[in-house]
Formats: sequence, C-alpha cells, structure tokens
Amino acid sequence: MSGHSKWSTIKRQKGVADAKRSQVFTKLAKAISVAARTSADPSMNFKLRLAIDRARSFSMPKDNIDRAIKKGAGDDGGAKMEEITYEGYGPSGVAFLIETVTDNRNRTGSNIRHILEKHGGRLAESGSVSWLFEQKGIFQIPFNNNLDELELALIEAGADDIKNEDGNFFVTCSPHSFDSIKNYLTKQNITATYSNVEPTAKTSATVAEEAAHKLDDLRAVLDEDDDVTEFYDNGE
Repeated sequence: MSGHSKWSTIKRQKGVADAKRSQVFTKLAKAISVAARTSADPSMNFKLRLAIDRARSFSMPKDNIDRAIKKGAGDDGGAKMEEITYEGYGPSGVAFLIETVTDNRNRTGSNIRHILEKHGGRLAESGSVSWLFEQKGIFQIPFNNNLDELELALIEAGADDIKNEDGNFFVTCSPHSFDSIKNYLTKQNITATYSNVEPTAKTSATVAEEAAHKLDDLRAVLDEDDDVTEFYDNGE
C-alpha cells in the first residue's frame, strides 16, 4: 500500500503478531512451506529467503522455521498446500489483493467471497485489481544518530523513496535493489524491523469516515482467517 496506509499496515501486522503470536506463526510457516517447494536452500530461492526473513522479523523460533522448510521440501507428511491470490473490492471500491495458502481451494475461495460480501465488497476476476499494484521492496528501519548519512547511503543503494515517521525510516525500492539495500544494512549492523518485496498500490483511494470503519472491520476479519497469509489494499 502506498503512503500512510502502507506504514499503518506494518504497524498492524506487528501488533497482530504481539497479540496473537501463535496464529501469526502458523501463517508464516505456511508461507515458508510453500516457498520451500521449489528449493529448500534460501541462498538459491529468493522467495524462501524473503519468507524466512519475514518470519524472523516476527521473532519466529528457528525450530519452527526449520520444520516449515522440511514440510515444504517434502521431508514431512501432511496435506498438499497451494498458494492462491484473490482479487476483490472492499467498501467504497477499495482494491484488495488477498494472498492465501490452503489445502482446499474451494473452501478458501468460498470463505474469501463471503468475507468480502459481508463487508460491502465483492470478489473480482483475476487481473481486474492486480494492475493497480506494483512490486516494491519495503524496509522499516529505526532511526540512528546519522540520519543524513544513512539517507544518502540508502539512496546510493537503490532506494526510491524514504519517509520519516514515528521514529523510523520507511524505505521503498525496486525489487532489483532489495538485496543491495539489505546487504548495506547488514554491513552497518542495522536491523530492519520489517522487510519484504510485496505488491504496493500505485495510487491511494480516499475513504470517508463511515466507510473507513467498515474497511477496518474487513481488514480485521482477513487477519483472523487462517488461510490468509497477507493482504494488500489501496485504502487511505
């Protein structure tokens, strides 16, 4: 998501992790398992590396991560999981991309349709919403003492935009620059509290106050759904 809503979403994700850690760990493990099906080696599998980094940002234990990798690589039994992205609209026509991992696509599709319709939205055809988003690298970095120096270094490393808010730098970049920025931060012993390559809305949709409450309710229900690993919207 762009602008304020993106950073609000990061805070929401971290808050959910603190309040419902076991549920979040389950979702993170699903994402790791699906990513590990291609290769169990993070150095050779960018998607798996991202999933592991994200799990670590939520303080997921190493044993949990290792089990999820083994499950995805076929070293553990269990139902076959698949990754499905749904496109839809929420209140006031806010666009949604909803990422899921499921062992039953019929159940999950029906649940997502029901959730959207119950909150004043609807499921959309594939491609009707995704064009409103573009893949971007995202970093949340705590401020340090050398703000100007850090900002210049991040730009040199490939940052497209840097925002200052609530004691953090929020950095966006192209997916191609993600590793460059990550490597720079590692060399400087700077730990990003959030990092990912994810769909980011090209433009934001302003929502009236009444619809904003419905939108927040929809986001909360999507957070609660066990099959939903992540969702993105362009609501402001």
